[in-house]
Amino acid sequence: MLKFDFVKQFLFISSVLVFILFANTSCKKNKLIEDENAKVEFSQDSILFDTVFTQSGSTTRNFRVRNPHNQPIRITSIQLEGGTNSPFILNVDGSPGKTFSNIDIPANDSIYIFVQVYVNPTNINSPLIISDAIQFEVNTNIQKVQLEAWGQDAYYHKPKNAIKFSGGGYLPYSTVADNPTTGASITNTTVTWPNDKPHVIYGWLVVDSTQQLNIQAGTKVHFHQNAGMWVYRYGTLKVNGALNNEVIFQGDRLEPYMQDVPGQWDRIWINEGSVNNEINYAIIKNGFIGLQAELLFGNFSEPRRLRITNTKIYNMKKWGLYAVAFNIYGGNNVFSNCKEYVAAFVAGGNYKFIHSTFANFWSKDGRSTPAFHVDNHAGSQQIPLDTCYFGNCIIDGSQSNELELDIVTTNTFAVNYVFSNSLIRTNTNVSNATHFPVGNSINGTNVFFDPNVYNFELKTGSNAINLGNT
Repeated sequence: MLKFDFVKQFLFISSVLVFILFANTSCKKNKLIEDENAKVEFSQDSILFDTVFTQSGSTTRNFRVRNPHNQPIRITSIQLEGGTNSPFILNVDGSPGKTFSNIDIPANDSIYIFVQVYVNPTNINSPLIISDAIQFEVNTNIQKVQLEAWGQDAYYHKPKNAIKFSGGGYLPYSTVADNPTTGASITNTTVTWPNDKPHVIYGWLVVDSTQQLNIQAGTKVHFHQNAGMWVYRYGTLKVNGALNNEVIFQGDRLEPYMQDVPGQWDRIWINEGSVNNEINYAIIKNGFIGLQAELLFGNFSEPRRLRITNTKIYNMKKWGLYAVAFNIYGGNNVFSNCKEYVAAFVAGGNYKFIHSTFANFWSKDGRSTPAFHVDNHAGSQQIPLDTCYFGNCIIDGSQSNELELDIVTTNTFAVNYVFSNSLIRTNTNVSNATHFPVGNSINGTNVFFDPNVYNFELKTGSNAINLGNT
């Protein structure tokens, strides 16, 4: 009898322990996870509304918010950073709005959030890109999903491919002519951009090998953040602007306070293989590098030519014109007000510029480099500087020396550079008449109308007036 009572007590105690264990486990699984390292996951970290409307309208996208943990998690708040003025509207658990609080997601479960945007693409005062973000507060952590919508009726060029680098990272791009089915580049084709609407570039737009891009007068080209244009090997770019109807390259932020902010986009980058790259009557502004013309693959026998005329490049975060072993003819241009060089000609090449101004009055923060740079080497290797002629030009700025020459002299290649009938601000030795013949004005008086607003017309009394050789 005693043995039977012991068994009954043992079974009772065991059942109680099992119940307690089950209850604790169940309680733990139903308890909200409050670890500050616990976050939610998103099916995508950004949403692009790329539908172009012909009238006022809206479109909807959705994404999933997932709880990857074995306990429920609470999203303390979900809100649009733009607040009540945001053109976006959210729908969470069937409820529309712009702010939500205390949304619980069960363990290893998820919820869908629908996003709607209202735009009027015919409103020319709307931004080209409408941006906002959804902000999530989870266990004191702030997480975001970026939102972007096309706010005007424009031609939008967005990436369809990506170059993946062996060391990590990728470069999203599309070409000016892609197969609509496969996204592959179509070769041996010429594309002409109409000028009736702006062109907006996401990522990198590539003028691929044997492709040619013609840009008509009056076209406005806008680059999204970090975007650029790449004229790849054997590709050709023709910018056909006109007086008072220039082609404009700039960022996609149209707010008044962004009109003079540098670094909003990357650059226009031209490689070798073509003799017909031309830029005429263009304005290139507010990027990182304005124009980079570069021998990329090191074959000096390949053609690598650019003709740039009647063009302004200014307000760049780094350089205005950056040329690497290229052949460039330039006439009647203004390169001005950049963080570093307004023009840098490196690793040799062939350059002829006439009637051009290289002026650096950058005032946004400190500048340590001169306005103008020329060299003829890559490390210790001398590279031919076959022709380097600057006539009827102005090299000026706010520093005492705006001319930097880094010339290597050996018996391998002759060194040819000439500055003629030009006004030059420099403390460099310019006594060699072969390179600086009679007719220059060194550190002469020069006054522009207003360099701070990029007006480089000469005032009366400037030594540059009538200095040129007709």
